[in-house]
Amino acid sequence: MIKKGEWVRIHKIILQPSERAPQVPEDTKQVPLEMWDKGFLQEDAEIGDEVTIETVTGRTETGTLIEVNPYYEHDFGKFVPELLAIDKQVRGILFGGDQA
Repeated sequence: MIKKGEWVRIHKIILQPSERAPQVPEDTKQVPLEMWDKGFLQEDAEIGDEVTIETVTGRTETGTLIEVNPYYEHDFGKFVPELLAIDKQVRGILFGGDQA
């Protein structure tokens, strides 16, 4: 059970493909318009339940509960040693030497 007040992420279909505007690109028309949003859960629930959240800006949204305590999982990739050399070069050009 996920308690009221927890930070969560929801998912909601805003428009089905058949409801999409006629001027959108053909590949876009073939998929639904989806929304993911984060906020504070307004009632106890389980993953998969239809819930209401309050966002940090005070908006109220409804959708399917998909995650508790969501966080960013992306990164900028693996370490690239060449970037260290480039950094030193740029600092030398801009500031007249190493700025470590």
